[in-house]
Amino acid sequence: MRQELLATSIRIQEYIHRTPVISSKTINSISGAEVFFKCENFQKMGAFKMRGAINAILNLTEEQKNRGVVTHSSGNFAQAVSLSAKLLGIKASIVMPSSAPKVKQEAVAGYGGEITISEPTLEARQAAADKIVNETGATFLHPSNDMDVILGNSTAAQELIEEHNNLDVLMTPVGGGGLIAGTGLAANYFGNGCVVIGGEPMLVDDAYRSLQSGKIESNTRIDTVADGLRTTLGDINFPIIQEHVKEIIRVEEDEIIAAMRMIWERMKIIIEPSCAVPFAAVLREPEKFKNKKVGIIISGGNVDLGKLPF
Repeated sequence: MRQELLATSIRIQEYIHRTPVISSKTINSISGAEVFFKCENFQKMGAFKMRGAINAILNLTEEQKNRGVVTHSSGNFAQAVSLSAKLLGIKASIVMPSSAPKVKQEAVAGYGGEITISEPTLEARQAAADKIVNETGATFLHPSNDMDVILGNSTAAQELIEEHNNLDVLMTPVGGGGLIAGTGLAANYFGNGCVVIGGEPMLVDDAYRSLQSGKIESNTRIDTVADGLRTTLGDINFPIIQEHVKEIIRVEEDEIIAAMRMIWERMKIIIEPSCAVPFAAVLREPEKFKNKKVGIIISGGNVDLGKLPF
């Protein structure tokens, strides 16, 4: 696996940005920890999803590439697949829920993705994607429950560890599980003993409950402000998370919004609500992180500026 992780990093590097790692004395003072933010909001198409999407498409056969790809996504993976496909000259069909932010729908169209709108349930999204697969022979790419996507995602943590090889903790938000699974693998093979902790909204705490029960749990509501975290874990990433993630800390909606606002105001960078969740976890449980070196992957910056939560 170590070699697979390294090979993935080499494979995708010409298609992605090596994003900056930034810190803030003010943030450190407020949190009591030394925090290093890996800024995937500066990634191509504005999120870490570019890494997994380009790796998955690069690993397709020529025959598969000729038939195109299809995915379902509320936004960032949709944009990532659309841009990756455009860079490689193949067709991308994108199923988006009707609840997807308009800014993300417009971005997908701008990258050349052919959009199909579905009802905002996972079942409806998958059914619409399956229909396209059956009609066109396109390859379905899952946003988070795909090993090539997970390996691509791992490269953000690999880069962060290369720059700061003495981290105590690596943190990501948890939605579908693809980012934290990749981060767990990177930490295990390159992290010099650092532990991986996830942040998750209380309203969609399926991953937290899944680690407690030992089986994949679901959510009964999806009305969190962190729109990128409304999906559930999959059978490929869940075993990786069980093995390599120490714990998941849950946070309230007002804590997410406050953490998001603090990063906007103090660091002058645009981040999505989902990205603020792990930092909100640090602020919620400061004793756990006091005087520790904490790496946080800022997962994306694609925000509808007309609908800010603060």
